[in-house]
Amino acid sequence: MAASPAPRSQTPLPKPRALQRPLQLIEGSLSARRIERQAPWLAGLHRISSGALVGLGLSMLGLSALTLHWQNQWAHSFAKLEASKTLEHRMQESSALLEQHHLSLVRRPGLLEPTSSAKLIHLPEPRSSRSRAPLPLLAGFQLRAIPAGY
Repeated sequence: MAASPAPRSQTPLPKPRALQRPLQLIEGSLSARRIERQAPWLAGLHRISSGALVGLGLSMLGLSALTLHWQNQWAHSFAKLEASKTLEHRMQESSALLEQHHLSLVRRPGLLEPTSSAKLIHLPEPRSSRSRAPLPLLAGFQLRAIPAGY
């Protein structure tokens, strides 16, 4: 007698993982429905913590946007400060050069003529009613009043 294999019972084979829904594991772990049936207070805590997490994420995005905006504003202000420092340095160099020129004239008294109050000439104020037209070279510049303190 030969041994024959025993007949197999008809049990359903487990489905391969490829046929299962792809996010079933994640949906099961993040779902509050199953927990709500077992412990309603735990489901409420789960919803509160999820809401807090979303709120913190949104606030982080908002603060990041504000930080980038403020950093950009600071960079522009710093560039303006550096430009004003450069202009101030140039102005100081120019005034020092003019001062040296005037001091060199004082050291050579033959070029200066002594004066007294009797030799002063007083000129009347000009009566020009029309304003002078600006020079064509300066027409492109917009001249503004310099604020007090500068």
